Amino acid sequence: MTSKQRAYLMSLASNLTPIFQVGKSSLTPELTEAIGEAFNTRELIKIAVLKNCFDDPREIAEMVAGRTHSQVVQVIGKKIVLYKENKDNKKIILP
Repeated sequence: MTSKQRAYLMSLASNLTPIFQVGKSSLTPELTEAIGEAFNTRELIKIAVLKNCFDDPREIAEMVAGRTHSQVVQVIGKKIVLYKENKDNKKIILP
């Protein structure tokens, strides 16, 4: 992913609300599976890491991206933005 594409996705993600929250149990297999299923209907997902989760948000982002075959767009504070291209139903056209 180029820096121009990443910047474009970050601008789209600024208006998104997080649809998943990582809590004190950290990254569970159920949460990972739910995030993977969400990529069936969306290409861009924002995840919030709650204050009671003591794991590093960047590490969580890398683990989720690896398990769901997506890409980390950005990690700012405790917010994670992931992107996965949907081959069947493309909604986001990258520059």
